Amino acid sequence: MTTATIRITAEPGTTLIETERVVNGPRDLVFRAFTEPGLLAQWLGPRRLTMRVDAYDVRHGGAWRYVHVDTDGTEYGFRGVFHGDPAPDRIVQTFEFEGAPGHVALDTLLLEDLGGGRTLVRTISAYQATEARDAMLENGMAGGMEEGYQQLDELLARLGA
Repeated sequence: MTTATIRITAEPGTTLIETERVVNGPRDLVFRAFTEPGLLAQWLGPRRLTMRVDAYDVRHGGAWRYVHVDTDGTEYGFRGVFHGDPAPDRIVQTFEFEGAPGHVALDTLLLEDLGGGRTLVRTISAYQATEARDAMLENGMAGGMEEGYQQLDELLARLGA
């Protein structure tokens, strides 16, 4: 198994954050991990948080909402809407942290089959302002995403990837 780390690109003066991370699983299984609520709840986010999925309607116009719960019971809600028909080639959705209402990002997820049971996961997040983008970067986004991807690798291994 290859150890990977997330690569984050956020060019100064832009509203974009781009990430790349290789995971140890075939593309179709990685797609399932991103689109099946029961699988998503097992890996997305930092380890100290548990996830409750309230809605996850993976289709054009379908809404989603999940809540991360901290060890002290504090809840962090997130919500959005899927745009276009989600497929292994591309998932487009809005992303909003309920603690900062009105600051909506447009996220695009791309899954590239690298062969050998490995998948490149690329995300492109477009924020409405550089300040909103910078706030995400400053509030532990990189560490939380890396912990999530480590848990995704563990989940994929349990699923036989």
